[in-house]
Amino acid sequence: MTVSRPQEIVERALALSETDGMVVIADEHSSTNLRWAGNTLTTNGVTRGSQLTVIATVRGATGVAAGVLSRSAVRDDELEELVRAAEDAARQSPPAEDARPLVEGGEPSPDFAAPPAETSSDVFREFAPALGETFARAASEGRELFGFAEHQVVSSYLGSSTGLRLRYDQPTGHLELNAKSDGRRRSSYGNAPTRDFSDVDIAALDAALAQRLAWAERTVDLPPGRYETLLPPTSVADLTIYQHMTTEARRSHEGRSVFSRPGGGTRVGERLTELPFTLSSDPTADGLTATPFVLSRSSTASFFAGNSVFDNGLPLARTDWIADGVLRALPTTRHTAELTGLPLAPVIDNLTLDAGGTRTLPELVADTERGLLVTSLWYIREVDPKNLLLTGLTRDGVLLIEKGEVVGQVNNFRFNESPVEVLARATEAGRTERTTSREWGDYFPRVATPALRVPEFHMSSVSPGV
Repeated sequence: MTVSRPQEIVERALALSETDGMVVIADEHSSTNLRWAGNTLTTNGVTRGSQLTVIATVRGATGVAAGVLSRSAVRDDELEELVRAAEDAARQSPPAEDARPLVEGGEPSPDFAAPPAETSSDVFREFAPALGETFARAASEGRELFGFAEHQVVSSYLGSSTGLRLRYDQPTGHLELNAKSDGRRRSSYGNAPTRDFSDVDIAALDAALAQRLAWAERTVDLPPGRYETLLPPTSVADLTIYQHMTTEARRSHEGRSVFSRPGGGTRVGERLTELPFTLSSDPTADGLTATPFVLSRSSTASFFAGNSVFDNGLPLARTDWIADGVLRALPTTRHTAELTGLPLAPVIDNLTLDAGGTRTLPELVADTERGLLVTSLWYIREVDPKNLLLTGLTRDGVLLIEKGEVVGQVNNFRFNESPVEVLARATEAGRTERTTSREWGDYFPRVATPALRVPEFHMSSVSPGV
């Protein structure tokens, strides 16, 4: 069994092309992980894999069609079969509505010929001993810790029949930690994003969860209602990602989203918030660096906004989706930009929400007369796309604040809120920090948001879950 280097596979696939155009993406990925339960490491491992995507285009009398096929671990003797299958798929497909000329090649990436990057268990060389010490401390204090740590690196090589030769290495790491006590009747959750685990303080995260468990020794039953609520950055990320990725330009232009303008068009140019929120994506953002060109492997429209396979290789730069509270842009492909009359603004694989705040979440707590502190949200689903009404559950502890102090834990709730309304009603935003969305972190891991103070947050019913 022979498998060539990814650059060679790209070149060979392009050389095999018998259609009008072709884009080839070779992804080499490696990952390593640690998992634990009950203060004991349960599994660890390292994996390696590869995926090859071939996008063939065929020009017909009524337009250009595309055939897109992806397969894992393609051997050299399987390459021609994959190319022919993609070409056959293109010939049998109707013209693609989003078809545009393939992006012309420019200067190749300087490291296109270099071997793919890899991760290994060595990324945990400092984290693993600290994790062991944390297990011992938690056990001595009557807590059980559950969770996992994962690090992966994906090297993507993109080549096209129009001369593109681009490459990008994307490291991604995250930690999830759940602490339980009192026969597992009390629970608290935390997470942390990282590029290489050198900046993860597992002891500090465990100490924060221990503090929440201590607060939860006193419980208070509260009815459903509207409460002043502090949302931590991870929960703000849950809501912001959903808003951003489900309100792309075409959906809004056609009257199917919260950013549709009554009577036609979109709400681009309209003020959404009184606080000076800026929602942006930037492939060079500090701590959130992402692929600096369009890298699309699917021709099928998904629930979340995506880029067109015809736009592969387009360069990406900072985009302000909201600037100083005003909606400035919506995700577009070249096709939907022309369709809607909006600027070209492809999806970028990171997101930052900032309103210029400088205060930490504990400082927001200290200025709260009476309210709720949510620790995390879970199972978020859409109820009404016209106003982006979402429902979901609080999980792993909702804390009661009185006169600037946490005085106990209340029952969990089901909530009903729109992310757009949450931003519009927010009266204070803390400092922006890197975080991980509990709901969407696997799909959209690079995000930075502040904690928010939201009056009248709608806790619609009581949830019996822990």
